[in-house]
Amino acid sequence: MKKITVIGAGNVGATCANVIAQKDLAREVVLVDIKEGVAEGKALDIWQTSSILNFNTKVTGVTNDYLKTKGSGVVVITSGIPRKPGMSRDDLIKTNAGIVKSVTEKVVRYSPDAIIIVVSNPLDIMTYTAFQAANKDSQKVFGMAGILDSGRYKAFIADALNVSPKGIHGLLLGGHGDTMVPLPRFTSVSGIPITDLLNQEELDSIVERTRKGGGELVKLMGTSAWYAPGAAAAQMVEAIVDDQKRMFPVCTCLKGHYGLKNVYLGVPVKLGSLGIEEIIELDLTDKEKKMLHDSADHVKKMMKTLDDMKIFANKNC
Repeated sequence: MKKITVIGAGNVGATCANVIAQKDLAREVVLVDIKEGVAEGKALDIWQTSSILNFNTKVTGVTNDYLKTKGSGVVVITSGIPRKPGMSRDDLIKTNAGIVKSVTEKVVRYSPDAIIIVVSNPLDIMTYTAFQAANKDSQKVFGMAGILDSGRYKAFIADALNVSPKGIHGLLLGGHGDTMVPLPRFTSVSGIPITDLLNQEELDSIVERTRKGGGELVKLMGTSAWYAPGAAAAQMVEAIVDDQKRMFPVCTCLKGHYGLKNVYLGVPVKLGSLGIEEIIELDLTDKEKKMLHDSADHVKKMMKTLDDMKIFANKNC
């Protein structure tokens, strides 16, 4: 791919740009930020590792200059204020919706064919915001959530079992945050069902820690995480650029899937060069389906908060 753009040169955006560059996924990665010199400095720092880490992707930083992003095939949006201690994802909506709307409109102006990946919080609602602003098909505008959440889930399982995380496969559905729906029934370690390796109490503890994973890091650091979110977004970019057809949990618009309509929610999809090429619908138990619908209800309430701001025409996804 010729060009990939990352909007927002904060911790998440810079990490994402760094991973993309190291994987040599494009000729150029453009890092954009509103604060003078930040994107330029971080891009230069990343580029100076190219001979050390053996990659060719040129990394360019610019301050609020979207002309430099022209012709991007994929754009990752990380813009917005980070979550702070005591702040819920809901609290972020009013501030970050305005930021994501403005950024998305500029992105589409210069790269109308770009696939857009949203990382800004609150994730599900900012993905809905970007969809409204982009005026593109929902298969081209989606959010990173499930890869990060499942990454945390698998890391906690690896710790509990004292095994490598490489052989762990797991899946989470639902909204990004406290209402996410981890599915131990679809979790295995090198093909062994997780329920054969951990008891119910241990699994419940891991599930609960996964749900609170973002908040745990905020309490420890005073700000949101960045290494795992940045790497998760970069993994999605890689699947698109290399047309990998990988199955990932991704925040997308449901149009009758799982009995849900017009809500942005995390579900497994096939990700390739066209963006979301297929939404995978699992045969859930009644309990799992109820948890998913409860999560959807929570997200819909936040979507209504955005709708009530009346900054869009509020079209269905």
